[in-house]
Amino acid sequence: MYLLKKVFQLRDKANPDMEKPFLDHLEDLRVMITRVVITLLVSMLGCFTFQKYVMDVLRAPVEQVWEVKAAEKLPDDFKVADWEGAKELERAALALSDAERDVFLEQIPEEDKFNVECVRLVRAAKKLEGEKLTAFLEATTVGNEELRSRVDALLDKGADPEASSGRQLNDLSTLQPTEGFMLSMKLAFFSGIVVSFPLLFLFVLQFVLPGLHDNEKKMLWPAMLIGFGLFLAGVCFAYFVVLPRALVFFATWDESLGVASDWRIGWYISFATQFTLLFGLSFELPVVVMVFVKLGLLTFEMMSRTRSYAVLAIVVVAAMITPTSDIFTLSLMAVPMYVLYETCIWLAYFDEKKKRTQEAAEDKAHLARLLDKEDVDDSHDDLQVEGHDHFTDEADRSDDLDLDPHATEEGEEEDHGDAGSPWDEYQDDPDEHRKND
Repeated sequence: MYLLKKVFQLRDKANPDMEKPFLDHLEDLRVMITRVVITLLVSMLGCFTFQKYVMDVLRAPVEQVWEVKAAEKLPDDFKVADWEGAKELERAALALSDAERDVFLEQIPEEDKFNVECVRLVRAAKKLEGEKLTAFLEATTVGNEELRSRVDALLDKGADPEASSGRQLNDLSTLQPTEGFMLSMKLAFFSGIVVSFPLLFLFVLQFVLPGLHDNEKKMLWPAMLIGFGLFLAGVCFAYFVVLPRALVFFATWDESLGVASDWRIGWYISFATQFTLLFGLSFELPVVVMVFVKLGLLTFEMMSRTRSYAVLAIVVVAAMITPTSDIFTLSLMAVPMYVLYETCIWLAYFDEKKKRTQEAAEDKAHLARLLDKEDVDDSHDDLQVEGHDHFTDEADRSDDLDLDPHATEEGEEEDHGDAGSPWDEYQDDPDEHRKND
């Protein structure tokens, strides 16, 4: 429940406009699990029909390891295939009588007959030491210097005819009636995950990041392709690089302890499938970290400041998910994860730098638009001022023209006023006016 709660909180943080109740979250989880199960069942059925080829692919690294270990104990001009074939022929001739052995050896090519003789002499020479060994080789290789030099070279390299063949592993036997069938189901399951990983990754992203916009949906497909590419890169890196070296290390360690490395098929298939699958999942670290960066949960400063804690967490996670508990396998898992984490830090740095550049460009463009708008407003104000001044001049001239006639009329009125009128005289002194009448 704690993990589900954290996942639901991540969904709400990634989509703040789409808050859902807890039961709706559970319904989305049920739909995602149903899609994942159906996809896995279909891919498992398809891979189950090709389980023989899948088995051959998984057996290739361990056979390569056996060939490498066998080549270390052979002269440079002696091929592993020739040595293993000669061992089989010599083992078949052991149960025959001398006459039958001669007839049997006559039926094979001269080169194979020479290699069978080398294996027979080396097998016998392993039981002798010192002068007895020298006397035995001198007596059995009289007149054949090439045979003597080849046997001496095989003995110096430590060739062992009793060692099991790399192509005939002891792990082909099963200890339980259902072990072979369950092994086929396990192969189909892991190969089905690899084949259907793009769809599985898409379903998980749709559950964690619901309600995406159109531009965000366009970014989802490149992210899915990048995630699948990283997953395949991790699987291929584990299969071609890490797994063979790990098997060589374990085989060498067993040999140093004097223990025969007769690995069973069940243990080896479990180890190889889990090893490659976990490496593929660990290579998804950049995708997960960049999703957290896009959501604002992680930043470049935070990751660079907490690098020491991240290293400790990577070591702990690698110790938990590795199929074995040895330090060698743990380091093979932890070192690539740390390199990927450092890559994520630089990706976050460049992402933040890109965002700052875009924000600076947007601010600059916005400022340029504001300045252009102010220039337009200033030019508009200048036109308004010029128009107002022109209107004021015209008004002043019209005022001047209007005032001159009024001034003339007033002057005339003043002139008439100075001459006087009979009525004005009458009003000034009416009695005097009557006397005169």
